Amino acid sequence: MPLRLTIPALEFWDYEKQEFVTTKEKTITLEHSLYSVSKWESKHHKPFISKDPKTDEEVRDYIRCMTITQNVDPNVYYALGKEEISKINEYINDSMTATWFSNKPKPNRSIITSEIIYYQMIQAGVPFECEKWHLNRLLTLLRVCGEKSQPPKKMSKKAIYEQNAALNRQRRKMKK
Repeated sequence: MPLRLTIPALEFWDYEKQEFVTTKEKTITLEHSLYSVSKWESKHHKPFISKDPKTDEEVRDYIRCMTITQNVDPNVYYALGKEEISKINEYINDSMTATWFSNKPKPNRSIITSEIIYYQMIQAGVPFECEKWHLNRLLTLLRVCGEKSQPPKKMSKKAIYEQNAALNRQRRKMKK
């Protein structure tokens, strides 16, 4: 589910060109997806999904990569205010799913790039059309696939002894 934003008209000073720039009000549609991450990583040559902070320009560039509206004036992205950035962050952080996990995942120390996610999609048999899903929804699907494909956990010796004791008690009651 994409995000639609209306960016207000703005006039600002361009320090490089030493002139005023005016942008018109523009409605754009954004999509936080594996495809967007892949475009950003191919430009910046570093993982998007990381704890490393991003510069304002890198964040602005990711918003450009998320944009599915055609022919957007590049200056429009400089007109993004706190309210629009807040809406974009809420959209990016939204799980976009009703699925939840009862145990907290162990922190993964490995670097996750778009290629790693594509590999996981291939391993799980997830079609490439899903690259345009909201990224959090896709990552949830991949986690579900991983958990469902795991063999069932073996019972501990203590659990086996407890189960056998309960069965024995039940059998003794049936004999009486």
